[in-house]
Amino acid sequence: MAQGVNEAVDLSTAELAYLGDAVFELMVRDMLLNQNVPFGALNRRAKAYVSAVAQAGMYHKIFPGLSQREQAAIKRGRNLHNVSRSKNADVSAYRHATGLEALFGHLYHNGEMERLMEVFAMCVEEIEQ
Repeated sequence: MAQGVNEAVDLSTAELAYLGDAVFELMVRDMLLNQNVPFGALNRRAKAYVSAVAQAGMYHKIFPGLSQREQAAIKRGRNLHNVSRSKNADVSAYRHATGLEALFGHLYHNGEMERLMEVFAMCVEEIEQ
């Protein structure tokens, strides 16, 4: 966990998105393992959550329920000029997915674990509807 280890370190938006990508995927994997998803289906099920298109949908669904500070973090990630491109999503979806990842990185880096879990639950709800 970043908070407490390097409290004085400020991360760039790109670094927060990088961190948030890993945090989000770990949360998805943990959730699927706790749901006793058969091993052979884990990657297929995870893709329903970690694809750029799915994350862009989550972005739009959760945005109104975020605080102003969280909205600022997610917008900074969305507006980040990425060098890489998704193979399976358009530029808009990829940018929104990056925004969601930046939010997860922001919450994790600041040690806001309870809020991180709340936001993750909102994201899961979007996919499971």
